Amino acid sequence: MHATGPGGEVGLAATVFTDGSLPPPESPRRKTVIRATALFAIAVTAAYLVWRVTSTIALDWWWIAIPLFVAEVHNAVGLVLYAIALWDVDAAAPPAPSTTRRRQRVVLLIPTYNEPPDVLLPTISAAVALKPKHETWLLDDERRDEIRALAETLGARYLTRPSNEGAKAGNLNHALESIDADIIGVLDADHVPTARFLTALLPYFDDPKLAFVQSPQDFYNLESFEHQRRRNGEVFNEEAVFYRVIAPAKNRWSAPFWCGTCAMIRVDALRSVGGVSTDSVTEDIHTTIRMYRKGWTGAYHNEVLARGLAPDDASGYLLQRNRWAIGAMQVLRRENPLTSSGLTIGQRLAFATTLFGWFDSWRTFTYILIPLAVVATGAVPIDAPGQIFIPLFLATLAIQSFAMRALSRGQYPPRLSILFEFIRMPAVLPATLAVFWPDRASKFKVTPKGRSATSGQRIPVPRLLSGLAVASSVGIVWFAATLLGLSPVTYGVPWAAIGAAVFMAMNLGLLLAAIRRIRSSKFAGNRRAGTRLPVQVPVRLAGLPGELVDLSVTGAGVRIEAPVDLHVGELWLTMELPTGPLELQVDIRRNRMVGASEVLGLSFAAGQEKAVARLAVAIFHADVAAPRRTRRRGSTVVWEGPAPETTTSRERATAA
Repeated sequence: MHATGPGGEVGLAATVFTDGSLPPPESPRRKTVIRATALFAIAVTAAYLVWRVTSTIALDWWWIAIPLFVAEVHNAVGLVLYAIALWDVDAAAPPAPSTTRRRQRVVLLIPTYNEPPDVLLPTISAAVALKPKHETWLLDDERRDEIRALAETLGARYLTRPSNEGAKAGNLNHALESIDADIIGVLDADHVPTARFLTALLPYFDDPKLAFVQSPQDFYNLESFEHQRRRNGEVFNEEAVFYRVIAPAKNRWSAPFWCGTCAMIRVDALRSVGGVSTDSVTEDIHTTIRMYRKGWTGAYHNEVLARGLAPDDASGYLLQRNRWAIGAMQVLRRENPLTSSGLTIGQRLAFATTLFGWFDSWRTFTYILIPLAVVATGAVPIDAPGQIFIPLFLATLAIQSFAMRALSRGQYPPRLSILFEFIRMPAVLPATLAVFWPDRASKFKVTPKGRSATSGQRIPVPRLLSGLAVASSVGIVWFAATLLGLSPVTYGVPWAAIGAAVFMAMNLGLLLAAIRRIRSSKFAGNRRAGTRLPVQVPVRLAGLPGELVDLSVTGAGVRIEAPVDLHVGELWLTMELPTGPLELQVDIRRNRMVGASEVLGLSFAAGQEKAVARLAVAIFHADVAAPRRTRRRGSTVVWEGPAPETTTSRERATAA
């Protein structure tokens, strides 16, 4: 008989996930400070630009002076749009649960193309386990027998189609013809829902005009390419500023949009616009615009209700950003929110801010090229004394940066944010050309998830970044040679050349940091199946007490004090879950001594999908907040109670 260890289930109740709860409303004082900061920055920027355009543009060097001024204007417009968009991030409060709501037929749809079983298993099992009553359908565009068997084992329906026309959008549209539902939930194959997914989002549909409700995308592989652990212990995620700040602020303008996953959608709304749009590779935002034009509304619920897999390497990251940018350009060409009928002024502004934001890469590119041109030619694009221009330029830049950080509610650390602007530039610049050719690269490309076929291989550096790094390095050498009189160029206004050289050196530092991150062995593809989470929970292995070191849906790391007989035969790992004891047959893949303890790398034996599904639900449906009797050690959770003392009959037989 199993005895539940006191608190044995606690360790799984708080894993390494970042806190995704609803943020508290901002205080009036905080709002006033943020808004005052933004208005002050806008006023300073406006005064600076008026001075620039009336007094400082050197038309003798117009081919540098005008692009520089245009880049500064772009900066200013971005600041104004950012301030308007983020004026209020508390615009919509979640609806209260309704006791009179009519019963809705709810179906969760999980479209998949090539994701492996270890990615799909936690998503399917966590979706099936959700309440209230619903159906879960797996939509497999690769028509795999093993995935059909997995879905049926875990309690999900399975659906395929004759062709892959329309990619993900076509897959969803095909499912709409087969299901009987009032509301659908859409989860990407890697996005595992939390226990509150349905109960938090369904109350929004008490509003009969609501088409969809979107929740943030968050991730459980916190060592991905787009994550960075900061010195203060916090984990930076490049997408957090959008999903936790920008997206919820769109409620103020009645302009949130469906982001492809982690959302629920009214079927009638989809059918009113002919289904999910197949006219762009960002079907989500395109479909949203069409639903708004039909008079439907949307909402954003700022609570993490599902966690997925961020790209493990630069290749997946750049592929994803390139697809998003191409899709934005296709939407601008085919259903431009500035000119399409049926949208409010607020909606037009909100969509324009998002879609035109992809052109920021051209501003970054310009700020890299201009110092190169100044140093190479001796051009002086500024017609003003250096002792006046330099302080005003730096002060304006600093005030703008401070305002951006305040508006982003701390989710925009300047150094990391600018680094990722450099990294994504090679993917975004060519993609923006799709505004002129909307069919350019229109094929939907799936972001790789799970174990990589090129695991362990370093990603090649995009030619644009390496070319700019070489050019900047040469530029610094050229600058030094010119100062020494070893080049045919002379610097008639030395402060302009020195300022450009300093700016170029800063750009070179960022370019080298971007290249180093792309080439880092840490991001050389995913080497193992299943993302391992550092969870420390008391367990038993072959009847011996131990502690988990890490855990995934494919295996675990276990630390034990006594040596394990590697020839014992079948090995069973036992732990306590909220739903009762769990036993998994395991194989030892590796072992090593760490001090007096032995750390074993275990893999779960095949054919235990239902047991592993219970484990996945225990991990992903648990409350993230650390419960009582736990203490945090770094990013792991350590249970302070004793391990279960009794053994199962199987363990006793194995030990004997």
